[in-house]
Amino acid sequence: MVETLPSYVSGTADVPLLGETIGENLRRAAGRYGERDALVEVATGRRWTYAAFDAAVDEVALGLLERGIGQGDRVGIWAPNCAEWVLTQYATARIGAVLVNINPAYRSHELAYAVGQSEPSLVVSAVAYKSSDYRAMLAEIGFQDVVFLGEPGWDGLLAAGRGADPALLRERAAALSFDDPINIQYTSGTTGFPKGATLTHHNILNNGYFVAERVGYTEADRVCLPVPLYHCFGMVMGNLAAHSHGACVVLPAAGFEAEATLRAVEQERCTSLYGVPTMFIAELNHPRIAEFDLSSLRTGIMAGSPCPVEVMKGVVDRMHMREVAICYGMTETSPVSTMTRRDDGLARRTGTVGRVMPHLEVKVVDPDSGLVVPRGTPGELCTRGYSVMKGYWNEPDRSAEVIDTSGWMHSGDLATMDAEGYVNVVGRIKDMVIRGGENVYPREVEEYLHTHPGIADVQVIGVPDAKYGEELMAWIVQRPGAAPLDAEAVRSFCAGRLAHFKIPRYVHLVDAFPMTVTGKIRKVEMRERALGLLGLDDASVTGT
Repeated sequence: MVETLPSYVSGTADVPLLGETIGENLRRAAGRYGERDALVEVATGRRWTYAAFDAAVDEVALGLLERGIGQGDRVGIWAPNCAEWVLTQYATARIGAVLVNINPAYRSHELAYAVGQSEPSLVVSAVAYKSSDYRAMLAEIGFQDVVFLGEPGWDGLLAAGRGADPALLRERAAALSFDDPINIQYTSGTTGFPKGATLTHHNILNNGYFVAERVGYTEADRVCLPVPLYHCFGMVMGNLAAHSHGACVVLPAAGFEAEATLRAVEQERCTSLYGVPTMFIAELNHPRIAEFDLSSLRTGIMAGSPCPVEVMKGVVDRMHMREVAICYGMTETSPVSTMTRRDDGLARRTGTVGRVMPHLEVKVVDPDSGLVVPRGTPGELCTRGYSVMKGYWNEPDRSAEVIDTSGWMHSGDLATMDAEGYVNVVGRIKDMVIRGGENVYPREVEEYLHTHPGIADVQVIGVPDAKYGEELMAWIVQRPGAAPLDAEAVRSFCAGRLAHFKIPRYVHLVDAFPMTVTGKIRKVEMRERALGLLGLDDASVTGT
């Protein structure tokens, strides 16, 4: 009889964890890589060597000290991607202040909640971005302690830093521990109010460091970051991963623009490119992609949602990213828990989210009993180790709901683990569709529909049904020029390939999916909108 292994693995490593603060790590990198590029802002042409970047961080840090920012005080950052965002990230860490990441897409009521909940002493803010008037919204909620980027307040902060005694930084550094909290990141809040995941130097510096180790970063790498700095994807997997290895961070634009990203890769000879699958789809489908020289690309990271096979093929073959990695995690785990390796094949990079990261533990448990399930059996994915957050800011009860008494962070994601320890996320526990007693995992249906030549992207959700309890609905973004699809055409394409209960009953054609600013698909919103759509005579929704 063949022994069935439990769905549990621990990440062994020859490389030890870093036992230092983010400020100490950057100082060490500046001493080693002083004249190499550390940061490039393509839109303005500004660039900093490691030596210049380290000095600029000191300037901002001293300016904050001169404003009376103490250890543990919160400092909000509300801006799209820009060099000042990165400087503020490192400056707050250097003085032990807690950086509060404010979502650039927040409106007044969301801003009021984040500010009221974290109680920052100061907010560093852009004046405006796209249709958002940040100055007006801050005034609306009555928050006045603001330094606006590009205005006299920011210049004054820098001037104060230039005139301050550098010994103040040495004194502050001596009082800091790498276990101190230095970051609050608000989760997307798809249900209820957002929760402020509280992260330490140790959490995010090590996570960024080991992400970089797995993709093989050195000082020769140049990392293109079109993903938001507001999220762990940008500030941890991007900034901290690159700078802990002497690599350069390249910011192509304030927000994601496919053409600006492609141009930045060519212009700066980037070796790595980050994105969620929808970003890579936009780049691959850009009408001018062939005009850009992307041959410098070697690797990159795709995260945020599962990568369809056809998208991965395009990234590898047309964008030269033969070592592109898939990452899985959550803000509460700093964020990466599992990741593919450089030598993993196409099947591993599309059918799994890789294996456990060094120094972490991962298990898959029965959501009801909490017991570890056998390999290959779906259950809830849990992570334990250095990366698990300290908790939700000032919310011990909500923290206890997700971190159990043994220190395991419960993800809410359904996953399986195979014999080699590779994890496959099959959906959220709440996303699993139960049709007529059959469990359906939307990812499987989405993966197959991605092979249709007329489909650029697809998301599958469950909608209520009187007979079966739930039915499947496919939201489809078609390729330019493709003939419009209807439910009959989709069902015909699936017939004989998918079990009958996995074939979508409804089809809804859209130009784009509702998404968070970090690129995650808002399936909760899709389900809410679907209820209205299915009750209307809408030609873009078909079914029988």
